[in-house]
Amino acid sequence: MIKKLLATLVLMAFIAPAWAHMCPSLMSDIDEALEDEEKVSQLSEDELSRVRDLREEGEQYHNDGDHDQSVEALNEAKEILGV
Repeated sequence: MIKKLLATLVLMAFIAPAWAHMCPSLMSDIDEALEDEEKVSQLSEDELSRVRDLREEGEQYHNDGDHDQSVEALNEAKEILGV
């Protein structure tokens, strides 16, 4: 039982940094998509505004160390963009 608990804790220690390193990659994907005029032209002004807000929120969450929230916001932005 203790071995399983220890193994779980070790696994969690390795997963947390993975989330942290995922955020910049997601931000980069969004930034790249926002530079694609064809992709941007398919969005309404409201959708484009929402993507930019989510991108900003995701970066702020990342900077604050809340990587779960960052990934959630950034993935929502990517979904709107269709990337």
